Amino acid sequence: MYNAATNRSNKPVVERYFYSAATVLLLGLTVVGFQLFYFHAQMYPGRPLTPPIKTLIITHGVAMSLWMLLAIMQPLLVAGGSRRVHMALGKVAAVIAVFLVVLGLKLGIASCQVAPPELMYGPLTPKQFLSVPVGDIALFALFVAAGVSWRKRPDIHRPMMFLASLTAVAAAISRMDFLNHLYAGTVWEKLFGFFFFALVIGGVFLIAKCVVFRKFDRWFAAGFGVMAVWFLMVTQGATTPVWDAIASFLLR
Repeated sequence: MYNAATNRSNKPVVERYFYSAATVLLLGLTVVGFQLFYFHAQMYPGRPLTPPIKTLIITHGVAMSLWMLLAIMQPLLVAGGSRRVHMALGKVAAVIAVFLVVLGLKLGIASCQVAPPELMYGPLTPKQFLSVPVGDIALFALFVAAGVSWRKRPDIHRPMMFLASLTAVAAAISRMDFLNHLYAGTVWEKLFGFFFFALVIGGVFLIAKCVVFRKFDRWFAAGFGVMAVWFLMVTQGATTPVWDAIASFLLR
């Protein structure tokens, strides 16, 4: 007879806690990337929190922190057999995800509206750069929707929710100058812009998972492929007339 508790105990510890450990690393990246916000109440790269959007920034930061903490707890609950608590907190996480999408979109638009005209984000104007947070938020929503839709399929649900967290952390990773300098001016910057190292980290996690579980995770790989194509499209589309029209509509 199948026994869930026995099945869990027979799994190596590293397998049962893989996603929680991976998400702890993502939380660490979040703190490092947003250290100016967490420890100095400043915006990247050292500007004060703009008064018109200060409350919005703080609210988004709190929601993001709650999401990451829940993302760590949820796999731990499953590994420990607390599925009912996991399901209850899943509803909370879904609500937070909705808040993150709404807040993220509002913050991206508001940040563009209050940005000084002369401000540049690398080669992008504020209007062009708006494609980065909007594209990131849209992909986060897509992964969360997929994870929720297939919540009864752990082989799909878990990688989709993890990739949603990785997508959310992409903004923090893009603020790590010591990483950006490693590929500045290369073809990777031209292709993927601010998203490149988020993809590198996602690729490392994919390889690590395949090694730990000793099998290829086709759902994780498929989600990672979608992420790579999406980030490529967002980066290449930022300077096109199509995005200019979309951005003009959002900023109207």
